[in-house]
Amino acid sequence: MAAMQEKRDRISASILAIIASALEPLETKEIQQLLGTATRIKILYRLNRLRGDGLIKGKQIGSGKGTWIWWDNSYFENEEKRGEKKTRK
Repeated sequence: MAAMQEKRDRISASILAIIASALEPLETKEIQQLLGTATRIKILYRLNRLRGDGLIKGKQIGSGKGTWIWWDNSYFENEEKRGEKKTRK
């Protein structure tokens, strides 16, 4: 049980680090490619838990089982402080 908890913490910590260092919101697929050590289901589970805990934000941009994008809570705040307006695709 302790090993399972430690592994979950490692995956969640890695996801947080990836999202915090990203220059733009990332799709689940991009996070999976950067992480490379866990299945998509495990990553989605961790992302939704982190979103539920208020550590990151996410939005589904497709219908049904569509694509999700994820970003750090301060992403848009920092963009406004820098005075940057990026065109979103």
